[in-house]
Amino acid sequence: MNQKFKILILITAVLGILGVGMGAFGSHFLRDRLTDTDMNAYKTAVNYHFIHTIALFCTALLYRIYRIKGLFFIGLFFLGGICLFSGSLYMLSLKHVLLIEPFEFIGILTPIGGLALMGCWAAIFFTVIKIKT
Repeated sequence: MNQKFKILILITAVLGILGVGMGAFGSHFLRDRLTDTDMNAYKTAVNYHFIHTIALFCTALLYRIYRIKGLFFIGLFFLGGICLFSGSLYMLSLKHVLLIEPFEFIGILTPIGGLALMGCWAAIFFTVIKIKT
């Protein structure tokens, strides 16, 4: 098995496990502890976490089939985008539960993560369009 493919699949598995855990945590533990605004932010984080974990899995499969080096790096950028976008939303929505005052820069990480995710989708588009079938 190609080592880079294996790395992407392992990252996907870990993100999937974390996504299920965060979803269950939100559904069972946080339901009555978060404001509506914070719960909506948390749900957005979980949704984007899952959507882009599946996208990472598909990127890994594309890498396995076509062996285009750029797809491996797109997969890593999906990881970064998920961590920045969903991670910052998790932190911001949980600030009252965790009794922390998030650093001011946490809020700017969300749109940066969103841009990273958008960049991944664009990179997949331009990578796949070049594939000669």
